[in-house]
Amino acid sequence: MIPVKSTEEQRAAYTHAITSTWHAATPDQKQRGREWYATAHQLAVEISGGSPEKGAGVLAALSANKSWSENCRLARKAFTDGTASGHVRDAITKANRIMAGTDPIEVLPMNIKTGCFYVCIANPEDPHAVVIDRHAHDIAVNEIYGQRERGLGALGRYNLLADCYRTAAQEIGEVPSKIQAVTWVAHIERK
Repeated sequence: MIPVKSTEEQRAAYTHAITSTWHAATPDQKQRGREWYATAHQLAVEISGGSPEKGAGVLAALSANKSWSENCRLARKAFTDGTASGHVRDAITKANRIMAGTDPIEVLPMNIKTGCFYVCIANPEDPHAVVIDRHAHDIAVNEIYGQRERGLGALGRYNLLADCYRTAAQEIGEVPSKIQAVTWVAHIERK
């Protein structure tokens, strides 16, 4: 695992790896990445009957350890059936609370991946939120970790990498979520 406390040189290396992946992305990958959260936002509006916050909250609550297609299927089904299913109890409980009207900010862990995923879907132009998943980690550290532990549950490590994505976003002139999404698309497609 990378250290929770990093040197300026390490931060610069992580940021450089992110910007290098951005610059290596094809025009098509950049377009798809830039549109990713806006498209997810539209899905959130559609499945929830018009509430991007509720739809984004359910999508985020049901996202852990699921592919995007499975995540979408489970969220659609939850709204259609009126109750979430097909996931672990904690995720189902969170999704059901959100569908019942509880603000997702009160239900989701807002300072790590799930909460940030919610914010990026609910507001694709948010100037601060960035999702650090295993792929975002591997992009920043310029190494494929495979099944090795990344330690992203540690708030310090998560915030370190999120700050590097924010720095890259400032350098490139995009919001952090678009940097993350474009580099994610480029990274997945080059693997």
